[in-house]
Parts: sequence; structure tokens; C-alpha cells
Amino acid sequence: MEKGLIQVYGGEGHGKSAAAMGRAIQVAGTGRNVVIINFLKGNQNEEFLKRLEPEIKIFRFEKSEEEFSQLSEERKQDEICNIKNGLNFAKKVLTTGECSLLILDEVLGLIDNGIISIEDLKHILEAKSEDVSIIMTGIHISDDVCQVADEIYQIEAVNYKIFNEKHE
Repeated sequence: MEKGLIQVYGGEGHGKSAAAMGRAIQVAGTGRNVVIINFLKGNQNEEFLKRLEPEIKIFRFEKSEEEFSQLSEERKQDEICNIKNGLNFAKKVLTTGECSLLILDEVLGLIDNGIISIEDLKHILEAKSEDVSIIMTGIHISDDVCQVADEIYQIEAVNYKIFNEKHE
């Protein structure tokens, strides 16, 4: 049995969720189940992504079509309740062993926005069994997040010209 890892895909660059989705397709391609829970993003590509079921199950608990950052304070409070339902679901998925890979897309943004604490996140991760992998994405990777991760990937956009000048 393969040991499941906790991986973090973070950084300012685009591609964190895409990298996590690529890993999801790899895992599903081996006949294992994947659960993805999206946070803070609004309704992006939801209909297209549903085509990946039943091997890859995608959940979004927020009701708003807009990204969390674009909501009024009142609507944010409503969505925080929905987000917490999504986190409870993540813990249930881990507890019941429903998947081989759980992707918590933009979960680090929940910490950045003060919706959850690192302790809340640790409490969810404690439900992970040995053979389940978890991928967490977000922009900011704190020292506390580093301490719970087995592997950390920093995604950044690189300007090709500047990159070549630095490496000549």
C-alpha cells in the first residue's frame, strides 16, 4: 500500500489548481477515486468538470456565482457557513475513506481570509488515513502550513526573457 502524502501547491503564479487537476486525472486513471472540494472561486468551469465523474467527484458548497472576495460582508457571512459545511464534508470524506486523493482547492485562502485557523485545518488533516493523499492549494504558504505538509510546490510565473538573462 502506497503512503499518502500531504502536498501543498502554492504561490502567486497561475496553475496551482491545474496542477492539482492533472494529479487528479493521473490518480483516477489508475482506477482510484478522487474528491475535489473548491473554495472561494465562484462557479468556474463547474459544468465541464462534472464530466469527470464518477472517478473524480467535484464539490463546491458556496452558493454564490461570484468569487468570495467580490461579495458584500453580509453575503460573505452566509458563504462562511457554506464553506464550513464543505470543510466538515472534507473531514467526513477522510474519515470514511471515500477517496485515494482529496484536493482542497484554495483551502489556504480560507486561512488568509480568517475563515479558519491552522488548528482547524490540522483537525481536518488528522482524519487522513495512511494511504490517502491530500493536495491543498492557495497563494500564501505559511510556516505553519509547511509543518503539516510532506511536500511543497511553489508555483510562480516566469518571464522567459528575464529567466534566460539570469541563467546565462
